[in-house]
Amino acid sequence: MIDFTTLDYLKEGNETQRRAYEVLTRHRIFEKLKEYSPVLAGTVPIGIDVEGSDLDIICQVDLTCEEDFLDELALKKIVPPYVEVAVETMVINGERSIVLNCMLEGFPVEIFGQDIPPIRQNAYLHMLAEYRILEEKGDGFKQEIIQLKKQGIKTEPAFGLLLELENPYEDLLKF
Repeated sequence: MIDFTTLDYLKEGNETQRRAYEVLTRHRIFEKLKEYSPVLAGTVPIGIDVEGSDLDIICQVDLTCEEDFLDELALKKIVPPYVEVAVETMVINGERSIVLNCMLEGFPVEIFGQDIPPIRQNAYLHMLAEYRILEEKGDGFKQEIIQLKKQGIKTEPAFGLLLELENPYEDLLKF
């Protein structure tokens, strides 16, 4: 099993994974986010990304004072000053969440924070389940997922369609 808590596996991956590794390390994104235990989740790590797929970086963030977090990110210059960043706060699955979106060298980047360790966040758990399913079902299944994604279907619903899951967001957590 790949250790998804580091970026090392990306160095030996497909073209998109290698490019993601280069961009994230060149800008020292994970180094700057280190105290928030960043983990790359989503489609790029498991090789089912399509054009426009983002780099989902999930972090553990104490959101009792989100301004402190944003101030700290600004001080660390997480992204270059010329990069526009959009910030949104919301409640997801009953948890306060913060999302920072930007473009970095052609990659849409999403930094997502909840006060939950990343390896317990749904994005990570979904990715692990999807990875296991892809390993079990093989390349044909993987290509079907990619085709559904190219048609605009989100990742979890694509798995849900092919696996006939009633509620893919919940059902994938059971894998």
